[in-house]
Amino acid sequence: MTIHDAGLRPGPADETTPPGPALTFQAGAFLRNGQPHRIIAGSIHYFRVHPTQWADRLARLVALGVNTVDTYVAWNFHERTRGQRDFSAWRDLGQFIDLAQEAGLDVIVRPGPYICAEWDNGGLPSWVTRGRPSAARCAHPDFLSAVADWFDALLPLIVERQASHGGPVVAVQIENEYGSFGDDRQYMEWIRQALRERGVTEFMYTADGPTPLMLDGGMLEGTFAAATFGSRAATASRLFRERRPDEPFFCAEFWNGWFDHWGEGHHTRDAADAAASVGEILDLGGSVSLYMAHGGTNFGLTSGANHDGTHFQPTVTSYDSDAPISESGGLTQKFWQLRDQFQRFTGTCEIESLTTQPRTVEPLTATLTRTRGLLETLRNCGEPVRSPTPLTFEDVELDAGLLLYRARPVLPSGEVPVTLVGLRDRAHVFVDGVLRGIVSRNDDAQSVTLTGAGEEVLLEIVVENQGRINYGHLLGEGKGLDAVLVERRLVFQWDHIAVPLDRFTPADLGLAGWDANEPDHSEGAVAAATFEVAEPLDAFLALPDSGKGFVWVNDFLLGRYWERGPQETLYIPAALFRAGENTVTILDLERLGDRVELRAEPRLGPPQEHIETFDQQ
Repeated sequence: MTIHDAGLRPGPADETTPPGPALTFQAGAFLRNGQPHRIIAGSIHYFRVHPTQWADRLARLVALGVNTVDTYVAWNFHERTRGQRDFSAWRDLGQFIDLAQEAGLDVIVRPGPYICAEWDNGGLPSWVTRGRPSAARCAHPDFLSAVADWFDALLPLIVERQASHGGPVVAVQIENEYGSFGDDRQYMEWIRQALRERGVTEFMYTADGPTPLMLDGGMLEGTFAAATFGSRAATASRLFRERRPDEPFFCAEFWNGWFDHWGEGHHTRDAADAAASVGEILDLGGSVSLYMAHGGTNFGLTSGANHDGTHFQPTVTSYDSDAPISESGGLTQKFWQLRDQFQRFTGTCEIESLTTQPRTVEPLTATLTRTRGLLETLRNCGEPVRSPTPLTFEDVELDAGLLLYRARPVLPSGEVPVTLVGLRDRAHVFVDGVLRGIVSRNDDAQSVTLTGAGEEVLLEIVVENQGRINYGHLLGEGKGLDAVLVERRLVFQWDHIAVPLDRFTPADLGLAGWDANEPDHSEGAVAAATFEVAEPLDAFLALPDSGKGFVWVNDFLLGRYWERGPQETLYIPAALFRAGENTVTILDLERLGDRVELRAEPRLGPPQEHIETFDQQ
């Protein structure tokens, strides 16, 4: 049975003859409206940049010397709950594209549905992968049905802004680096057809790393093939031109920097080396898009995670990526060196009107005041859901945040191991309100040793979702616990309290009022500090001596912090402040410090030189 036999239409048929695309190619070179052209592009993700800064960041991109901006579309940024789609305010993709046109830029849109991007679940909503992660990114009827509905809502915003309609959209990517994931040709052809039948008439392309394995899985006959890599341009160019001798060489993602994981180094790349590699691409006659030109921030709980086959690797809140335009909009040394390369092809760009560094607040320090203990807070975040066995995040329809598990097992006398089976990702284990251990999925054994007296105890386990995996075969993996063992005996009869922190403001912490008056001796807590800000300006937030947790600025969830680094400060866009009094609220899981600091400079950790190659992915 084919996907069409199953009734899964790619999209509505269009009987009209579409106009020709703005971008074409001939004899191994790009043309734009029939004239010789190089795509000189940079990636900016609208979902990682506060909308009040979109125009500024696009202006900085123009000053870098590019002629095109490319952006992914994060499905789960727009449709957290199936059928409830939002394209307004921060999610107004159309407005971002319109601003790019006003800045004089062409636009490449990468609608996925999968995007990777170190973004939670690779951009797929958790409801799409819930219970059937293996059905994602293939021609499974359930997945195609969800994608079809999503494309029905999304693509009109893109189609009406195509160059053929007077807009700036000149290219649309088909899926994303599919060859490093799977080999379902039927699925890739379905995505291509779905785009076409919903009105995409501009240039379409696939993008994959330059290895035979990746190209065999990701390339489509009759569709342009672009590359993604961070080095060895000549090797990549040779491989692509062997396979597609008539096509221009296009590096659709040049990794001029890299992202960071908690507990690892802060990745940087020498500016001269990055510029030299870009120059090599251009000297080979190629086109290029910087990934990232401006990285932005994984605000809230949007950062994803990786798994290297041995260890789970959650991504930090910053997505600075050592980009030429820094997380706060500053123009770095890399900016100037890349600009010199681009101006050989795009000419001199206006820059005098731009400040090279953003204005920031005067450094301030405020005292943190504890308002409520960790367990007391979590117990009051909602009504408990009862189940004989532990439920997962997906079972209670919890996308991100924390899940509090509560049971009353009898602990035998003496020392006894308590094992968390299928832990994903990190757990704090409390007995009668006292922290008895912290367990990570990366630990050799997911257990703590408790001392019992043959009596019933209150066992509470706080499980944290540290970000859904965004790359590889573990995409769509669930979160939470599968079972708990006291020695070899299963624990049954659980209460669960879901804590969707990304849907909470500080006022929501503890509003439910459910309180069993049980002891809370946890070191973690909710605390707050207030600042007087004369003028809203950018700032960088530090939490000295606090352990691990989540921070809000006024009512906005800024993101995660963790003392293990490498990231030490969190970027606060000026738009999150107001003139006068401002409140910073933190929910710390482990240890509450005594103060909050607003700083004028970021600290992302000691630099660690990193060049990512296509065969390392």
